[in-house]
Amino acid sequence: MRSRIAWFVAGSAAGIYSTVKARRAAYRLSAPGIVDQAAALGLGWRAFSAEMQDGMQTREHDIVRRLTDDPQSSLRLEAIHPDEATPDKKAT
Repeated sequence: MRSRIAWFVAGSAAGIYSTVKARRAAYRLSAPGIVDQAAALGLGWRAFSAEMQDGMQTREHDIVRRLTDDPQSSLRLEAIHPDEATPDKKAT
């Protein structure tokens, strides 16, 4: 008797699981589901690009800070970008 109950419960659980999976798959393949997936993809892409931009800006500031801390490297920065390195030279 216990094995019949166990098999009944297992069968019911499998049926519920497959019903839920089928409903989700049907929604994903419907027009609103495809629109939702495209919107989620766009949101993910925007979040990824924002993280990349933040990381690039942080790294750029870190590199500039390291280069400007060393007096000899600031001379190299002036040689690379003479107009941008010292704004005082533009006024004269």
